[in-house]
Amino acid sequence: MQVKILRLLSCFALLCCFALPAMAQNKTVTGKVTDSETGSALPGVAITAKGLTIGTNTDSNGNFKLSIPASANTLVVSFIGYKRQEVAVTDGAVLNIKLTTEQKTLKEVVVVSVGYGTLDKKEVSSAITHVSSKELLSVGSNSPLMSLQGKVPGLTISNTSAADPNSTPSVQLRGVSSRNAGLGPLYVINNVPGGNIDNINQNDIESIDVLKGGAASAIYGTRGSNGVIIITTKKGTSQSSIFYDGYTSFDYITNKLQVLSKDDFIKNRVDNKQGQDYGGNTNWLKSVSNSPSFGQKHTLQFSGGSGKTNFFASADYRNAEGIDLRANKKEYGARVNVNHTSADDIFTVSLNIAPRYANTNTADYGGFNNALTLNPTLPIYNNSGQYNFINTGFFSNNPVENAKLNQAQQEIKELDMNGTFKVNILKNLNTAVTVSEVSSSFKNLNFSPSTLSTIIHSNPVNKTNYASQEQIENDVKNVEWTANYFTSFGKHDLKLLGGYSYALYDYQQFKASNYDFPFDSFLWNNLGSGAYNGGDKGNGQGAVASTRNGSTLIAFFGRVNYAYDNKYILTGSLRREGSSKFGPNNKWGNFPAASAAWRVTEESFLKDKISWLNDLKLRADYGVTGNQDFGNYQSLLLYGGYGYFPFDGTSYQVYGPSQNINPNLRWEKAINFNLGIDFDLFNNRLSGSLNYYIRTNKDLLGSYNVPVPPNPQSQTYANVGTLKNSGFEIQLNASAVKGPKFKYDISFTAALNNNKFVSFSNDIYKGAPYIDLVGLPAPGSPGNIQRLQEGERIGEFYGFKSAGVDKTGALLVYKKDGSIVPANNANNDDKQFIGNGLPKWTASLGNTFRYENWDLGIFLRGNFGYQVFNMPAFYIGTPATQADINTLTSAYNSNSKYSKLTNSSTTSIASDYFLESGSFVKLDNVSLGYSHPIASKYIHRFRIYATGRNIHTFTKYTGGDPDLIPVNGLRPGINTNSDGNGTLNYYPSTLQLLLGLQVTF
Repeated sequence: MQVKILRLLSCFALLCCFALPAMAQNKTVTGKVTDSETGSALPGVAITAKGLTIGTNTDSNGNFKLSIPASANTLVVSFIGYKRQEVAVTDGAVLNIKLTTEQKTLKEVVVVSVGYGTLDKKEVSSAITHVSSKELLSVGSNSPLMSLQGKVPGLTISNTSAADPNSTPSVQLRGVSSRNAGLGPLYVINNVPGGNIDNINQNDIESIDVLKGGAASAIYGTRGSNGVIIITTKKGTSQSSIFYDGYTSFDYITNKLQVLSKDDFIKNRVDNKQGQDYGGNTNWLKSVSNSPSFGQKHTLQFSGGSGKTNFFASADYRNAEGIDLRANKKEYGARVNVNHTSADDIFTVSLNIAPRYANTNTADYGGFNNALTLNPTLPIYNNSGQYNFINTGFFSNNPVENAKLNQAQQEIKELDMNGTFKVNILKNLNTAVTVSEVSSSFKNLNFSPSTLSTIIHSNPVNKTNYASQEQIENDVKNVEWTANYFTSFGKHDLKLLGGYSYALYDYQQFKASNYDFPFDSFLWNNLGSGAYNGGDKGNGQGAVASTRNGSTLIAFFGRVNYAYDNKYILTGSLRREGSSKFGPNNKWGNFPAASAAWRVTEESFLKDKISWLNDLKLRADYGVTGNQDFGNYQSLLLYGGYGYFPFDGTSYQVYGPSQNINPNLRWEKAINFNLGIDFDLFNNRLSGSLNYYIRTNKDLLGSYNVPVPPNPQSQTYANVGTLKNSGFEIQLNASAVKGPKFKYDISFTAALNNNKFVSFSNDIYKGAPYIDLVGLPAPGSPGNIQRLQEGERIGEFYGFKSAGVDKTGALLVYKKDGSIVPANNANNDDKQFIGNGLPKWTASLGNTFRYENWDLGIFLRGNFGYQVFNMPAFYIGTPATQADINTLTSAYNSNSKYSKLTNSSTTSIASDYFLESGSFVKLDNVSLGYSHPIASKYIHRFRIYATGRNIHTFTKYTGGDPDLIPVNGLRPGINTNSDGNGTLNYYPSTLQLLLGLQVTF
């Protein structure tokens, strides 16, 4: 027993001998961390010993106490919103650490995504615009792209119904690039091409890089012709934090079109035998509006980890109403990002998962159209309190009834997943495999009840009520392998990239519909109970429809980045890509690119010679890109239904060739050339870039007439046309005032674009020299108002050139020979080009003021040098408009030129009399915020802010907000519907007020 006790004591003594020196080698460091400007204590600041995992956090008073090894001489101090700082440890001294707020300067390294990799901004040799999360606008929008509006020269983001929570903006880079294929850019989200832009919470964005030049976007081959937008979301850090951002928004209708009140209608229309008095008094615009509409959004983010493992997670909820009676969107989203590196730094694993669910009620755009045109003496309800049956006016229905009784809903499910496994084979050699899936599901639900006044009034035998369901599934699976090698020797820097990409696209759709349900309460949930498509009335063929199609994309790519002495930069890339969409003779294509840059200020004759010139870089790039954004199976001989053939009492589906084969079908090709200059001046107080580009789009897709026989169909889908764009872009950033407390930063962008449709024909397929576009709707037969013609710009208005108004109130126009006649005496041969709906240039101006803890942002943007067709004025803006409908007040205002058109003989004849300047300057966004650190162990920092969007529009256009009229695509300058023809349907412009709170825990 004594022996055992002695052994235990010996072991204990031995442990003490080892422990005492270890304890003796530790030292205790104390101190306090404060804000350098305000002197406020900063709680929750991370304090770690450099190179070690030993650390602590400051308490509610900013104080800390940390025991570290005697050999540790440096502390690392980091806190969200402040610059990371390294502090030397002094024995026995109490450290007083002052942190400065994080405000990025031009001297700091800016990491730019270039496609399958990143570069320091100084190494970039092609046209790329980098936008950080701090530069995005505060906008309560459905799409994060709206926060980018006006920030990137040459990138046009247009949303003609921004107040509709279910709307999607139109995005176009450097002008129209196609006649028939898609015009939107490729989205790359966290290195996954084809990412779902609708599944991004703006608060999760770390940066956005827009690849504009062909040399940059050519690495994406057949998907890079319309540019590439790379979005990088936030990742976790070793510092744990919780962040909340929430806001409420209110939308108020602005830039209203003013129509006659009841009294004015009776005075100007009823008394002149142009309308009837139905005894009511209805403000139809107010009746179909939900103003103000309310919205809210809440985001909660978590991040943390260690040096080897970190995570970032976020969850968001949004509930937004539309400005109409029906529109609404509720969505729930989340994002999780986890990164882990092995202990020996050889393996790295990353995982991203982002689910999203939304339930929507879609807007009724026709309701606002009706609100403009309906007689204000028509009551909403009849004497029995039921919806009034309306059969007068353009559209003969009750818009309040339609909005409240007709139902149109959509359920949306989205899931983005990707994982990357990276192996660092050597310090300068690594390889990675990324597997991803981007999927989306849309369920469309529609119902029209039997209680509609139009149904009750007509009392039909069938089709009394209607319901439908439609399911659409989109899925993209990607596998990408990349290998990177980089080395430096002497003054040479070399980076090599090689890779392989495989993408599988799948689309499925199923739809079922029916009429005549026994109960309206079934909605769309019991389609089988309907009688109309059950077969007993011979209408069973239209009850259901379904389809499935897909495509495969395979590519091999490589890139070389070379720099000599930090002066001369060369980049070359090649992508060889094949797609199942193309014809047998053109399955594969090559997409080369090359760019070069010269950092002039690194030359001995300039370096440190000119004090105000800090950096000057000249760039040139060339690249070939493609566009394969068109339907599947277009190159194949397809068979389709030719109707039903009745035989012996049974209907049989008849099939036949529905599409011609085209073995030569291929991608549209864009040849891009760009010259650019990047500069920093006056000790980095002024920086910017200039770009001049030429892009020629060849082999444009379209349907061309062919003989029958030998072809089974009269048209073949082929590559024929040529289109050319050129332009100039400028971007400037300046620190106008840079004082200790007050700072003023300015940003300016401008873009000039010119284009021309070169040809519709080639040696094989001959097309007409022009195509007439945008047919104007009834009443009357106004015909087409735009023409796409060889040698002309896109967006050309084609119609009669007006010569004023005669004494009878009839429109006068010029004939082909120059003579002047009433418009109803002219013919189509007298039409000519009368204007253009494509802005010649766009610009924006951002102003950011900071005073101590206050910040104020004022952002303006505008479009210039184009015309728009005033649809409201054409249809309801003259005294001669159709009887028994309302008109704009300007129709009877002697100061308006439209009040002179009193003769009904020229009412439906389109001319440049209705063209107006679309140029505008918009006070687009004003945001005021106050932020402050808090000395609390629970809350570290907060910021409150208020934002106003679309505050005022300066314009000469009399038809409302010109920003509601689209300027992207082939039909700019006029409101069109989904089939490309003109429409009076619209969604009002709104002034949005947004109140928000941000808190860091």
